[in-house]
Amino acid sequence: MTFPLPRADRPQRVVVGLSGGVDSAVSAWLLKQQGHEVIGIFMKNWEDDDDSEYCSSRQDFLDAASVADVLGIEIEHVNFAADYKDRVFAEFLREYQAGRTPNPDVLCNAEIKFKAFLDHAMRLGAEKIATGHYARVREVGPQGELGDQGQFQLLKGLDPLKDQSYFLHRLNQAQLSKTLFPVGELPKTEVRRIAAEINLPNAKKKDSTGICFIGERPFREFLNRYLSNSPGPIKDDRGRKLGEHVGLSFYTLGQRKGIGIGGVKEKGAPRGAGEHEPWFVARKDMSTNTLYIVQGHEHPWLQQHSLVAQDLSWVAGHGPAVGSEGVGAKSRYRQADSACEVTASSASEVALHFAQPQFAVTPGQSAVLYQGDVCLGGGVIHSAT
Repeated sequence: MTFPLPRADRPQRVVVGLSGGVDSAVSAWLLKQQGHEVIGIFMKNWEDDDDSEYCSSRQDFLDAASVADVLGIEIEHVNFAADYKDRVFAEFLREYQAGRTPNPDVLCNAEIKFKAFLDHAMRLGAEKIATGHYARVREVGPQGELGDQGQFQLLKGLDPLKDQSYFLHRLNQAQLSKTLFPVGELPKTEVRRIAAEINLPNAKKKDSTGICFIGERPFREFLNRYLSNSPGPIKDDRGRKLGEHVGLSFYTLGQRKGIGIGGVKEKGAPRGAGEHEPWFVARKDMSTNTLYIVQGHEHPWLQQHSLVAQDLSWVAGHGPAVGSEGVGAKSRYRQADSACEVTASSASEVALHFAQPQFAVTPGQSAVLYQGDVCLGGGVIHSAT
């Protein structure tokens, strides 16, 4: 049985983003158990193909409404599709057209879930908002001690397999001061157990994957509708032409599947030697419209020791100083923090040097910095060497 949760010192009006998934549903239940006044909001962020087999927003809303009914809370359906298209999707297309690989979930959190949604919740009289993200917020005093009237820190979720602080690194002090992450203190297994125990209708619903507006559809098929494609040569690291690509925008550094190139045996090599090493996308030359691929995960072209990130956003309002100790960074989600040195830092860019080489550091993705469990913020990767 679930044990009663401690009551909040001061009950507040909290608006929860109910996505239809189990994490936000359990978040709402936890807050209600603590004595807060809870209101649910379902955010509709995409509407170009509601009737498509890949768009699940209609079912997601039905699931969210069913959860609200079981929990005995109000739910409102709010359409942020216009904001999303202007602030997130347009930037997503610009980046892909330029040959980079953006992370729209990072931008969606900063521009929609913790800006448009936060503003809407405040108009409803909310004191806080909450989502089902696996992350934590901690308030510390001026000297770093736990306390009031200090600074808000963004921490990793306690479940290392579900931590989503990477996607939240652009949140600022004002946003964090108004935000709760109720499931950030729990492992996913416990969230599922609670959902089943309190008979939530979506207790066994599969977690959503991929980019919200693409869903489960083939990625290249989706991009084809919005981006022009200009085929060009595929070459290896020795300049040999191995085939044709369908457009540089449709490939990302480190990509292994979907290149369409089989094994290529070295001239004079023994039978079977080298031809089964997998191919990876290693470089994109926009000036000549050439895609470069290499064989083997450890190829030097896929190993980078340094990167420069721009378009910076720091949780505390400023980044770590050059030479700061104990700094680690992720250059992509689902990657362990890698020890690095801040070698240069300004208002416009930060440079990092890694102790161990990083695989396929990709322009357009986010470089996110940490000190232990504390997420410091980060920026968009501009270049890597």
